[in-house]
Amino acid sequence: MKRFDRLEHILSLDPDDDCETIYRLLAELEFPWDITRALELALFRTYAVPSIGRLLDRTGQFTGCPQRRYDDTVLVLYEIFHGGAGSERGAAALAQLNTIHGAYRISNDDYLYTLATFVVVPVRWLAEFGWRELHPREVRAMTNTMRRLGDGMGLHDIPADYAEFERLLDDYERDRFGFDPGGRRVADATLDLLASWYPRPLAPLARRVPQLLMDPHLLEALGLPVPAPRPRALARAALRLRAGLVRLGPPRSAQRPVRPEPPSYPDGYRIDELGPSAVRRGRSGREHAVTPA
Repeated sequence: MKRFDRLEHILSLDPDDDCETIYRLLAELEFPWDITRALELALFRTYAVPSIGRLLDRTGQFTGCPQRRYDDTVLVLYEIFHGGAGSERGAAALAQLNTIHGAYRISNDDYLYTLATFVVVPVRWLAEFGWRELHPREVRAMTNTMRRLGDGMGLHDIPADYAEFERLLDDYERDRFGFDPGGRRVADATLDLLASWYPRPLAPLARRVPQLLMDPHLLEALGLPVPAPRPRALARAALRLRAGLVRLGPPRSAQRPVRPEPPSYPDGYRIDELGPSAVRRGRSGREHAVTPA
């Protein structure tokens, strides 16, 4: 397979009917590292909305067991997107997501904003740091995939296309971003978690890098210092260099899709054990374990 063969295959698919297949190809084969990093940054944007940041802080999940909370989020979304919301495991994961969310009072507006981050942040990341930009048909497929997720969550007034999602995100951040101590605590806990994945000498740098990539208005809303222009420019240059190297390399084999390897579940997991409700029941996540399909 040559570097752009998968793009040709994607463009042969229908971005409406085959949107979940296209999203899986993008997330597991074409841009797995980039989409993961983009969605991690998308998390921080939600913390800057006080109603969301306060709620996440009150649950205690991000501050009390951040790795488990991160793994649960990754696994639920992976199960939904890997097979599609209509597959057996995808439907079970969507039901579990709704069960988790049903324990809290969350406004439709906050749900829509969070959904918008899933659409817009990866597209913008790939436009700046990807080894290629997304084709408009790929953007449409990603948008349709998230619209299906929103439908499955019972949301209303879901944006019809990418442009509407982009307007929603920008307007929501202009109108709703603001500092809240709970949001800051969750942001700090997440930065500490990201840093914990690296050897101790690299942890301070690993904690700083996400901040170098955050927009100034996001940093301000979280109460984080805005880095100097030079380190911000160096971080972006390093990501563009990486993109150039990836572009020169071979494409990922279809036999080697990227799948989650959650440290919280070394022996596998059950979908109905994912999420804060499972933590409250005291389940370890290892009983009756089932590995991902």
